[in-house]
Amino acid sequence: MKTTVDKKKEQIDPIEKIKLELIDNYLILMFCVSVIYFIIFRFYIYDAIMSWYVLAGILVLNVTYLLVRKKNSPDFNAKIYLILAPIYNIYLILEFWENSAASISWLLPLPLAAFIFFPKKTMLLLTGYTLLIIVISVIIANTFSFNFSKHTHEDEIFLEIILFISNILVITLLIYYKDKINSQKTQLQADRKAKKIKAIPEVKIDIESLEKLYERIESIMNEKMLFKDEKFNLSSLSVILQVNSSYISKAIRFKKHQNFNAYLNTYRIKYVKKLFTEVNFQKATLMYIYTEAGFSNQSTFNRVFKQIEGITPSEYIQQNLKIDPTHNA
Repeated sequence: MKTTVDKKKEQIDPIEKIKLELIDNYLILMFCVSVIYFIIFRFYIYDAIMSWYVLAGILVLNVTYLLVRKKNSPDFNAKIYLILAPIYNIYLILEFWENSAASISWLLPLPLAAFIFFPKKTMLLLTGYTLLIIVISVIIANTFSFNFSKHTHEDEIFLEIILFISNILVITLLIYYKDKINSQKTQLQADRKAKKIKAIPEVKIDIESLEKLYERIESIMNEKMLFKDEKFNLSSLSVILQVNSSYISKAIRFKKHQNFNAYLNTYRIKYVKKLFTEVNFQKATLMYIYTEAGFSNQSTFNRVFKQIEGITPSEYIQQNLKIDPTHNA
């Protein structure tokens, strides 16, 4: 039996599902980038504080996310991240501000993320908040002196290259999911428009027209006994009724007949059974009966009769009329 959680998973909004996938992949990417930075600051450009700061940040981020992933909506989790991420980056900006302002670019993808997740008003508020954090960080960096680790110019260039590549990857990921979400929104809008179309009245109108057409077919078949003509077919009826043959077929299928030929044969067999009770088998032959009903040959007549009645014409005559069908055949 499905639990409430299982049912919620099945009912999750398609766009929410894509957003959840985006967050998951973003965190995987950031985890990989952070591990690279940890290795760099731990073993190549030694900076103990920075290495542990980077590692602690990504671990706290991922562990926290794993705990709240299923409890909160993707939008809520994204909003919390977009609020905390700029604060976390203050230390990074201050650390490298003296030699490079490139660390600010860590925050550049955030407005794009806000644009993907939230309506315009919320996106502008979060973007303004990010810019405010940047301004505050710059003011602090230019106002106070800090005793951060010193890095060579070559180290700074190397770190900026890594930062540039990381940002390209993040922005590419965000753009990919932005397009994916937009495509899903377009599809959902199309589905909603389709649902708004009043299909039920159209169906009723169509059914009514099919009913009327079928009544016309029945009327002309009974009055003129068109089925008695062995050359009579769907095209012939279409000409007589001045109605498209495909629409005639639709009306006939609507009344549970397999096709026009099957419908025509029901009339012919019904007429054959009527003749069985009326003709004198001492004077009339079976051939006379099936040709009079519109069948061109006995093999076709026998096959159709058995399909409809479940027994052969001979068996039917024996069971219902107590007459030897071979007599005078």
